[in-house]
Amino acid sequence: MSDVTPRPELTLWGQQTDAALHHFRVGQETLPEVMIHAYGQLKFCAADTHLKQGRLEQTIAEAIKQAARQLFTGELDNQFPLSLWQSGSGTQSHMNVNEVLATLATQALEGRQRVHPNDHCNLGQSTNDSFPTALHIACVTLLKKGLLPTLQQLIQQFELLAGRWQHILKTGRTHLQDATPLSLGQEFSAYAAQLSQSEQRLTANLPELLSLTMGGTAVGTGINTRSDFAATFCAGLNDLTGFEFTPCDNFFAAQACHDAIVQLSGSLNTLASSLNKIASDLRLMASGPRCGLGELTLPANEPGSSIMPGKVNPSQCEMLNMVCAQIMGNHQTITIANAQGQFQLNTFKPVIALNIIQSLELLTDALSSFDEFCVSGIEANETQLQTTMSQSLMLATALTPHLGYDKVSEIVDYASKQKLSLRQAVIDLQAMSAEDYDRLIRPEEMITPRQNR
Repeated sequence: MSDVTPRPELTLWGQQTDAALHHFRVGQETLPEVMIHAYGQLKFCAADTHLKQGRLEQTIAEAIKQAARQLFTGELDNQFPLSLWQSGSGTQSHMNVNEVLATLATQALEGRQRVHPNDHCNLGQSTNDSFPTALHIACVTLLKKGLLPTLQQLIQQFELLAGRWQHILKTGRTHLQDATPLSLGQEFSAYAAQLSQSEQRLTANLPELLSLTMGGTAVGTGINTRSDFAATFCAGLNDLTGFEFTPCDNFFAAQACHDAIVQLSGSLNTLASSLNKIASDLRLMASGPRCGLGELTLPANEPGSSIMPGKVNPSQCEMLNMVCAQIMGNHQTITIANAQGQFQLNTFKPVIALNIIQSLELLTDALSSFDEFCVSGIEANETQLQTTMSQSLMLATALTPHLGYDKVSEIVDYASKQKLSLRQAVIDLQAMSAEDYDRLIRPEEMITPRQNR
C-alpha cells in the first residue's frame, strides 16, 4: 500500500490526517477539489457567523476566514491527500480541512494565539451537517456555473440546425426500418426538445439543493449551536456565493439521507439516456461514408484508424456514449449508497459525493466537447437524403385513405418482391393513374397533419 497522493514539501495538516493516511491507503480517489473549495466557503461563513454571535474572538475568526479564503480559491489543493475510501461520514477529510485551517490561522497570528482545529475551526459544527452542506454547495456551483449553461448552449445549437434543415426531407425510421418521411429539421427539433426537458428537470432540483443541513450538527438537534446560527450562516454564504441557500426544514431527514442528491442523479441519468440516444442516432446517420446511411457528415477531427488510411470515426459521439454509461453507473451507486443510512445518519457520504460530482463534471466537459467538435460542424448530405427518401416504399402510407390498408399492403409487397418503385407498382397493379399517384405522393405534404377539409 502507498499514499494516495505525493506528500507536499510543506504539509499543513496535523495528527488526525496523518493517522488517516496510515489507516486508509485505499485506491487513488480523493475528495474532489470542488468539495474542498465548498468546505472553504463553509468554514469562512461559519467563522464569520460565530464572530457575529460573539462565540469567536475577532483575531481568531479573521485568521480562520483568511485561511478559508485560500482554501476556496484553490491555493491549498495539494494539502488534501486522503483517500476517499474512509469513514462513511467523511470525518477524516473534514478534519483534514480543520487541521489545515488551524495551522494557517495560527501562522497568521504569529504564535500569539493557537487556533485549534476542533475548538475554533469546527466550533458549532460536525461532519454530519458540514459534509452534506459542502456537497450541496458543490452541486449547486457545478450546476449553475457549469452544466446548465453548457446544456443550454447545446440546445441552442440543435435548435439552430433544426431551423436550418427544416426544408430537407428524409426517410423516417422506426424499429430501424423505413417509415414515413419527416424533415431533418424535425428530427433535430426532437433532440433540442429532449434536452430542453432535461434542463427543466435539472433546474427543478435546485430548491432542494439550496436547502442546507448546516446547523443540525451531530443528529439534527442543533446541539452546540445557537438558534439563529443556520439562518445567519446561510445569509453569509449567499453574500459570498451569490446563490440563495436556506436552512433545511428538517435537519433529521437531511442528515439521515441524501434524497436531493438521488433526485439530482436521477435527472442526470435521464439526461444521459437522452444524450446516448442522440449520439447513437448521429453515429448511425453518419455511417459510411459510402456503404452506410451517409445522411450526415461529422467533423473529421483526427485520423480514425491506425491501420486504415483516410478513415474518420464518430469519436465525439463515442466519447459521449461512454460518458453516459458512466453516469448511469454512478446513479446506481448513488441510489444504493443513499439506501444505506441507519437511524440518524447516512454513512456512505464520500462515495455519494464522488459519484454525483463526477457525473456533473463529466457531463459538463462532455457536452462542451460534443458541441464544439461535433454538433457545430455537422453537415447534411442532401443528395443522399433525397435519394433514400425517393426509394422508400413507406410513402405508400399516403395512399391508405384512398385505397385502403389491404390494397396498399398488396402494392408494397409487390414493389418489394419485384424490386420496383412504388409508383411503378401502383401503375402495374392498376391501382390508380400515374397522375393521381403524383398528386397524392408529395413528401413535402406528408410531414404535417392534413389541413381540415
